[in-house]
Amino acid sequence: MSGQHFRYSSLRERVVEHIFVGELLRSLWLTEKFDIEVAKSEVDNAGHDLVLESQGTLRHLQLKSSFTGAKTNKVSINTRLAKKPSGCVIWIFFEQESLRLGPFLWFGGDPGAPLPDLGNNITKHTKADSQGNKSERPSLRDIQKRRFEEVEDMKGLIQKLFG
Repeated sequence: MSGQHFRYSSLRERVVEHIFVGELLRSLWLTEKFDIEVAKSEVDNAGHDLVLESQGTLRHLQLKSSFTGAKTNKVSINTRLAKKPSGCVIWIFFEQESLRLGPFLWFGGDPGAPLPDLGNNITKHTKADSQGNKSERPSLRDIQKRRFEEVEDMKGLIQKLFG
């Protein structure tokens, strides 16, 4: 099954996103927090995948995902996310075989606060040109895993999102 993750990575990404939204909504429901709105970005050029609003807080989320045990130590973040209200990044780890989610990595501020500084580590294209040069992607910044805060479960993530 693990070989299919590479082959169908776009599908897997959508499945993980749907599971994430479902688990978020279930957790809110079970704690009797019914004040939630979810909007999906149709075009991925504004730096976010989802917009959530609850308890008076508007959050623009960029989602990243990696399977548990992946060696990835950084993700690329769109600089436009920093211009969005309470922008944040949630890096979702999942089990390869079951797609069970968690833990989560959090990069963001308190509800109502802006996204922390993205720094100046400009992302480069993964493929080089014919001379071996990798061009820069000026609207993306590489954020190291160590800058994220680990959040063990959905309850903790909801606390980060909405207080």
